[in-house]
Amino acid sequence: MVLRLDAENARVYRRLLSYLKPHWKVVALGLFATVVHAAADATVPLIMQEVFERLQSGVRDGSAAIPLLIVGIFLIRGSMDFLAVLGLGWVGRSVIRDLRNELFVGYLDLPVRYFDTSSTGVLISKLTYNTEQVAEAISTALVIFIRDSLTVLVLIGIMIYLSPELTLIGVIIGPTVALMVRVMSRAFRRYSNRIQNSMGDVTRITEQSLLGHRIVKIFQGRAYEQEQFKNINGRNFKLNVRLVATRAAGDALTQGVVALGVALLIYLAFSTWFLTELTSPVFIAFLTAMGMLLAPLKRLINLNAAIQRGIAAADSLFEIMDEPPEADTGTRGLARARGDVEFSQVTFAYDSGKGPVLRDISLQMPAGSITAVVGRSGSGKSTLVNLLPRFYEPTGGCVMLDGVDIREYRLQDLRRQIGLVSQDVLLFDDSIANNIAYGSLATRSRGQIEQAAEAAFVSEFAAEFPDGLDTRVGERGMLLSGGQRQRVAIARALLKDAPVLILDEATSALDTESERQVQDALQRLMRGRTTLVIAHRLSTVETADRIVVLRDGCIVEVGTHAELLALQGHYHALYKMQFSD
Repeated sequence: MVLRLDAENARVYRRLLSYLKPHWKVVALGLFATVVHAAADATVPLIMQEVFERLQSGVRDGSAAIPLLIVGIFLIRGSMDFLAVLGLGWVGRSVIRDLRNELFVGYLDLPVRYFDTSSTGVLISKLTYNTEQVAEAISTALVIFIRDSLTVLVLIGIMIYLSPELTLIGVIIGPTVALMVRVMSRAFRRYSNRIQNSMGDVTRITEQSLLGHRIVKIFQGRAYEQEQFKNINGRNFKLNVRLVATRAAGDALTQGVVALGVALLIYLAFSTWFLTELTSPVFIAFLTAMGMLLAPLKRLINLNAAIQRGIAAADSLFEIMDEPPEADTGTRGLARARGDVEFSQVTFAYDSGKGPVLRDISLQMPAGSITAVVGRSGSGKSTLVNLLPRFYEPTGGCVMLDGVDIREYRLQDLRRQIGLVSQDVLLFDDSIANNIAYGSLATRSRGQIEQAAEAAFVSEFAAEFPDGLDTRVGERGMLLSGGQRQRVAIARALLKDAPVLILDEATSALDTESERQVQDALQRLMRGRTTLVIAHRLSTVETADRIVVLRDGCIVEVGTHAELLALQGHYHALYKMQFSD
């Protein structure tokens, strides 16, 4: 009566409850405690009947045992309630832990395309806020639903035992309460969905303002960001108030309906035509049982808010968990590649409706060679290199490594062959050494880490810190300069020692002195590796074995620096533009 779920909501809730299976022993203990708690509640009206019968009859023998019995019952009731709340609360937190672990792993397995169209702030909000809503739906809500449902059933049984006629009056209350629950359930679900979406917006705005705090300050964006946050936070406030108002209205209506039922019972008890054999002790016991119904019934009404919030939250989590992970159809292993890379008639489009970004790209990169890709912004340079580690799949043609389509390799084996140094170096809030020996490199010895740091000129600046290579770099490595972060990334690539290397605008954001230091480190890194260089500064690619010029997703020129200048074509125009002074 008090919990109504449509087919879709019921499916989501059943899936959510399936996370209880690993903890079934604790769940069983909690359920046992709720049964004992409900049984203890059932004795209260009967004790009250006994008390009034003794008072009316004047019998005092054995009456001293009744207070002791009441104390004992409430001790049992309190201890069982504690056990149920603690046990199922532990289960609820365990489920949240499991859900967060599963969701986080799901995030790591999602393809790059998913993150291109999703807000990081919203994804973080789901991992933090939405999972908390689930906890209430399967811990607190479960305790309340089982305990109070049993209590209501037991008390109704006592009422039938005391007076079936008076109990029939309760039939009037039941359908009214059920109708209220149905209406409020829809409102709870609607507001819960909106609240969770607004929390994602709150997280998104906060994250982008904090990460872009320098831009906010320089361009005086404080008022704009404040107004954006104020509007979103205000919307979240209004939605929460509406949810509270709906819950409060449900409480008031429930109490009003029950009060009308009690008033009707008292009226009938005083009438001489309805119940002529009703004794005072029985009526007091009946009223006690009916009064005890109010609190659990009220909690069960409010339970819908928690259940609907949990279902809305779980639905949003399961939506992400059900996203197909990054495709890994390859079955071929690869210990270490020679490094021959070939793009064969490659075409790629992010959105078929917007046309291809790359068109019929054919390019051979012999093992150990250095190939530079240049072109204006938007020509497809970064898209081209993102195909090599299979961040995206070509929509036409294929990319080959050592003469084999890279889709035939297992992703783990393919990516083990590739090192990466990009313009936006991401360092984790850890030590310099741990950022060098990241992920699969964590098993490398301290000596190997120091050797890579020395080769990338990291030791040069790390020696200035009290903790050397064990110095923490701060969030996103912000405690280091741009050049220092680049050298850490180069040391990481050196330690990996992959046969294929991608340098994506690795020096474009550096000053002249930092660029010179990084270039020295890059020369050591590129030695003996097949290197694909994406460069904006043409001065950094003059020594490349081959330079590929892209324009609107097509290769328009290929040659050495001297050959392309002699052509007086696109490369010459780009070069002249950069060095016209």
